[in-house]
Amino acid sequence: MDFPSAIIYIVPILAVWAGFGFVWFTKPENTDNIKLLLAFSGAFLLSLTFYHLLPSVYSGNNPKIIALYILGGIFLQVFLEFFSKGAEHGHMHIHLQENKFPVLLFASLSIHALVEGVPIHGNDSILYGIIIHKIPIAIILSIFLINSKMKMSTTLLFIGAFSLMTPLGSYLSTSTWVADYGDLLTALAIGVFFHISTIILFESSQGHAFNLRKLMVIVLGIGSAYLV
Repeated sequence: MDFPSAIIYIVPILAVWAGFGFVWFTKPENTDNIKLLLAFSGAFLLSLTFYHLLPSVYSGNNPKIIALYILGGIFLQVFLEFFSKGAEHGHMHIHLQENKFPVLLFASLSIHALVEGVPIHGNDSILYGIIIHKIPIAIILSIFLINSKMKMSTTLLFIGAFSLMTPLGSYLSTSTWVADYGDLLTALAIGVFFHISTIILFESSQGHAFNLRKLMVIVLGIGSAYLV
């Protein structure tokens, strides 16, 4: 299914604000179900990467060059997490200073979001994966920001600016000077997706019952992605 250009830009923004709105109105205290949604999103995004992105970037390109860019994406995400402390995959191990905009957290999350916006054009199935990935991340990020000592105006500025990054990445990918390197940038995004998805899927969980539920949603995520 080919989405209109406006949908490609608008829906990722709405996904972030939907996550924020959910936290604002429900004020969730038990995050177990959110973690299960996160596991589903990781399996879904990783599967879409295998089903759609990998075949397209390797077709007609030098396999070693593509592999280098995928590895570069993995290392880029590892580098970004020195500053985001794992916020991209649902961890918030960072302390915010009162009433100060968290520049490093915002910058690392923004670079991540810019990169993940690149492969949406030309492969609209990835839009589903990005949306399903963004909602639980936005929920966890919103819980953290709302519970912090930041002013609400600063929190809204953070969420608003962050919500624009993925559409901006999609827009930049259509410009002539970026489009010429489309497959290479998509390979970079694949590396980012590989890292965050595998961290989400294989991080340790507490309790055997939770592990079983997590396994079930992972299988559901893989199966759902196959049908897209």
